[in-house]
Amino acid sequence: MSDVSLLVAEEYLENDYFLSEDMDSTAEGKTEKKIKFIKTIFCVLCFALLCELVIYKYVMPSFSSPKVTVTGQKDYTAEEIARLLLPMNSTSWFDFDVDQAVAILSSEAGIDHVVVEKRFPDKIFVNVSEREPVAVTFVMDKGSTKPVQIDKNGVLFPGKNNPAAEAVLPIVSGLPVEYMSKGMRIPSKYRPLIDQISKISELPQHYFASLSEICVLPKDSGNYELALIPSQSKVKVLTDRALNEDALKYMLVVLDVVNQIGTDEVAAVDLRYGSVSYITR
Repeated sequence: MSDVSLLVAEEYLENDYFLSEDMDSTAEGKTEKKIKFIKTIFCVLCFALLCELVIYKYVMPSFSSPKVTVTGQKDYTAEEIARLLLPMNSTSWFDFDVDQAVAILSSEAGIDHVVVEKRFPDKIFVNVSEREPVAVTFVMDKGSTKPVQIDKNGVLFPGKNNPAAEAVLPIVSGLPVEYMSKGMRIPSKYRPLIDQISKISELPQHYFASLSEICVLPKDSGNYELALIPSQSKVKVLTDRALNEDALKYMLVVLDVVNQIGTDEVAAVDLRYGSVSYITR
């Protein structure tokens, strides 16, 4: 082969080599572009899926009616608590006003304390502390006499139609309360009596099981005394305002003596003024 032919062949091989290199680099560039495109599409789809998840799980629930969960109640039902909040007319979680909800529930006579908490996206948690009755009295309502309960702070509130619960509470009559309004308290001078009753109720002995009624007897001086009506005796007991465990123990001992004597003429036992005297019929 001549030198010219060899030179042409070498030049052809060199051109073919560089052409092959250019084709390989072009193929690699196209592959990289495809990979980048696929990654971009994948990231866009993931982002769209994440946005949809956020919208359906968080955004949309926040604009729907909130879900109310009630805890701590005893006599009230969760449905009753939710019904009390209906006047708020909250169409979404964002519209729900915590302060207004607390004000509405706190105005309910039977509720002592309430905590309302919002949790994103659509949860409302209500924790209720109801008033604990320590005594029962009677007021006029629409021409009829109805029982109302009294808590340790002297607040009057209607019972929840639970005769079994009211049966173990002492009845206090003679209080100057003719009607009841929301959040109403008995007059201040009678609140120490309710406080004494509350403390006696916390004792392990059930002293009030031996009493059917505690009558308040107003005095001309503005103070008052008490008449205790035993549940197992026809003899009532007159005492001063100091209603405590010692006074009830003393009363039970005196009544036991009277019952043993069997005197039918005794109408009342007077424990006032530090001595014992009998009032005949």
